[in-house]
Amino acid sequence: MASQQTIKHVASLLLVLNFCMYVIVLGIGGWAMNRAIDHGFIIGPGFDLPAHFSPIYFPMGNAATGFFVMFALIAGVVGVASAIVGLNHIRTWTGDSLPSAASAAAVSWTLTLLATGFACKEIELSIRNARLRTMEAFLIILSATQLLYIAAIHGASSFRRP
Repeated sequence: MASQQTIKHVASLLLVLNFCMYVIVLGIGGWAMNRAIDHGFIIGPGFDLPAHFSPIYFPMGNAATGFFVMFALIAGVVGVASAIVGLNHIRTWTGDSLPSAASAAAVSWTLTLLATGFACKEIELSIRNARLRTMEAFLIILSATQLLYIAAIHGASSFRRP
């Protein structure tokens, strides 16, 4: 019984860590999106579109920044929702709440991996500011911690009685 409690504590710690990191990703991503909206292209009567116009233009960063920020925001929102579902699972800690917590965490993890892929492309292209570098680091770390959380809640099911 002690090992099941240990796994529950580890899962709780990972859940809180992931929640905090997803909130930080949402904050930085929200800043980047707001800046892109405020300082993006201004198209009006008599103005032509630039030659390399992209509807996902971000004035900071590089060509991958727009995709990175959008998918990071999506991953962040789904990650926070996953943490809320996970909180319910930690609270009840029964086999009935495991499927919803595990599926929400898995969807969140796959979206985080997708955003991490764009983060890697942004790292490869080099030009970016400190906030974007911070968001890249958080998403790379979240890729690992979310997987550990999924493993922790699944590992505990082997200790449960029918």
